Amino acid sequence: MEFAEKTAVVTGGSRGIGRAICLALAQRGANVVLCYAGSEAAAQETASACQAAGGKALAVQCDVSDAQQVDGLMKAAIAAFGRIDILVNNAGVTRDGLLMTMKETDFDQVLNANLKGAFLCTKAVARGMIKQHWGRIINLSSVVGLRGNAGQANYAASKAGLLGLTKSTAKELASRGITANAVAPGFIETDMTAALPQKAREAMLPTIPMGRAGSPEDVAQAVCFLAGESAGYITGQVLCVDGGMAV
Repeated sequence: MEFAEKTAVVTGGSRGIGRAICLALAQRGANVVLCYAGSEAAAQETASACQAAGGKALAVQCDVSDAQQVDGLMKAAIAAFGRIDILVNNAGVTRDGLLMTMKETDFDQVLNANLKGAFLCTKAVARGMIKQHWGRIINLSSVVGLRGNAGQANYAASKAGLLGLTKSTAKELASRGITANAVAPGFIETDMTAALPQKAREAMLPTIPMGRAGSPEDVAQAVCFLAGESAGYITGQVLCVDGGMAV
């Protein structure tokens, strides 16, 4: 029970990679506060699964691009469990389209959810982590943030921005016992990738040296490593979970 007595806030925790992260943390004893934007039913199901896995869980609806709602999320976590030890900035959206035809609103929505949301959540937990001289901040970037991708200028920009945010956070908070790292997943089997046309999926596989897609659990294991004591001297780094795509 590596994370017994520790509390983790996971944004976008109701499904996909976020759900796998919540379950992996709960299995290791963490109190899990999962933030969701849409389906309450999915969030409550994930919270129940976390409790069945051995942890305590709370589901809180929150738009992470809204500072007031983020403040409410963190207050709810502290009210329930007394402290916040781990923050996983996983919430994200896509609004794909070619650069020349992309709407300004589609660019803004993706940057607000994926990058501004991580900034607001990090800012909201930093003071408490400094006071307790311990904290883990893990940002979910993407291989797209490292390589770019046609038709995803907004998404790639948001995920690349997370890398800069991660490194700057690491430098500011390292002396207080707080680490900040990023995980960059590649092609992972989720609802988002399941919606891709079959031809796009078939074209993606040859770009992966391991020859297969990853699973949400693959990403969750990397997050748990960075959240644990074993990674206490690792900060400002990017861990690719991509089967070799970014090599």
